[in-house]
Amino acid sequence: MTTYGPLCVLFIHAHPDDECLSTGGVLARYSAEGIHTVLTIATGGEEGEIVVPALDTPANHARLREIRDGELACSVAHLGVKTLERLGYRDSGMVDTEANSHPESFHMADKDQAAGRVVALIRRYRPQVLVTYDERGGYGHPDHIACHAATVAAFAAAGDPASYPDAGEAWTPLKLYYTAFPRRAMLAAWQEMKERGLETPLDTPEFDITRFTQEDEVVTTTVPIQDYTAQKNAAITCHITQIRSDGPFRSMPEDIALRMFGVEHFTLAQTRLEAPAGLEDDLFADLR
Repeated sequence: MTTYGPLCVLFIHAHPDDECLSTGGVLARYSAEGIHTVLTIATGGEEGEIVVPALDTPANHARLREIRDGELACSVAHLGVKTLERLGYRDSGMVDTEANSHPESFHMADKDQAAGRVVALIRRYRPQVLVTYDERGGYGHPDHIACHAATVAAFAAAGDPASYPDAGEAWTPLKLYYTAFPRRAMLAAWQEMKERGLETPLDTPEFDITRFTQEDEVVTTTVPIQDYTAQKNAAITCHITQIRSDGPFRSMPEDIALRMFGVEHFTLAQTRLEAPAGLEDDLFADLR
């Protein structure tokens, strides 16, 4: 049996709070299992909305990066993340906003330089597994798309000593995953809530479920995290300015939430191992 050394997974997320909803469970699970979990946040989240009216003040917007740093520290503590890293970019805001063209934003960053920063992290921590977003950035946010581009480029380059020679000794990661929210499962959960007379995003006519979910067929890996949902929920509640307490994720009844969020879904985008024959239940399948 081939051995791969100490197991490590590197997550590349765009903003504080992104770590929770799609990967909070696996971060908690793998940390508890003794796997080295490295969480990388690309930006400071300065352009995020403040969803609590009492906190939505000019003073808080002026120091939102600082506030979100504190929320992230709270989340990381609940999830047991071993290492927190930053790429150091400014939040790009949404498409066509003034922030999107800010010279320090991730959207405006030199693509080669951004990939080099991820390469340096890969070579420093030597992960077998990388996790980021798909080519749509999950839902089209420019920072999510930039994470995708930088991570895909780094996955290709990190093992080549001639690429980014100043970024450390070459290391070849073995698997690259994208986060996923399968559409049919999410739709079924919200429809069940509607049948119980509860509000869901489906009540909003302009809500586009295809923007925030993926076709079920793209899911290759479904990781059970039932034992870690309490940690995940605690981490979500840390992000007070960003995630509404009555929003679609936190207002879901416990029985539906356990079915919907007792697993986390991923797409195996690239692998340097033999392709799996069926659905995986572990990002470290064939590596343990």
